[in-house]
Amino acid sequence: MEGKPSGDRVGAAGNQPADGVCLPGLPEGPAASALGLLETIGWTPAILALDAMSKTARIRVLQAELNDRLGVCLKVAGEVAAVQAALAVGYRVAEQAGGQPVVSQTARPAPEAWPALDSPPEFNPLIQQDVVIRPPKTSGRTPSKEEFPVSQYALGLIETQGFTAVFEAIDTACKAADVEVVGKEKLGGGYVTVVIRGDVAAVKAAIDAGQARVEGLGTLIAAHVIPRPSEAVLGLLPKI
Repeated sequence: MEGKPSGDRVGAAGNQPADGVCLPGLPEGPAASALGLLETIGWTPAILALDAMSKTARIRVLQAELNDRLGVCLKVAGEVAAVQAALAVGYRVAEQAGGQPVVSQTARPAPEAWPALDSPPEFNPLIQQDVVIRPPKTSGRTPSKEEFPVSQYALGLIETQGFTAVFEAIDTACKAADVEVVGKEKLGGGYVTVVIRGDVAAVKAAIDAGQARVEGLGTLIAAHVIPRPSEAVLGLLPKI
């Protein structure tokens, strides 16, 4: 897999399917059918990157796949130029968040490879949750920015290594401001993320209070606020 984003593989030999073939989830057209992959360490860097990617270009989220080495792989589709632009932004955001991102872009993946690229639903009994996450079904086409509204509230994410740390942090956060918990995501290795929502000021106050509580209880991996999260992010949010 590639490191920093580039267009080197776009249109590379061996990536073109037979004439008339359109892979599930990929758009049609001569400039379309690109698959983009962004893999990070940690859930929070992946979500921050996805929010930035979906606000930058017209892409569709196909799925997120988790592994047992603290990783999250986002799979997105769209026109070649859109996917390339989204990956470039996502890489920078994930890198700034400490996610050690790896990205790759392929124009028109081989149909024979699609069964491996498009993972079926999978439940991991060790962490008691799904490890292949799909957004809600859409009409099957890439929406325009005008059709891809952002929410009117903010999301807050606290990710720690250690359950005690995140539980204490979220309790403190909820006592500090008017927010509610909307989801929890586990990656194995003790990594756990809790997501809260509320208005921007409340979420910021809650996250500030919560991350301060982690010290001495575990390791703070990330603590971030996403104002007006994109629909792409909302579609992948973990549930309680």
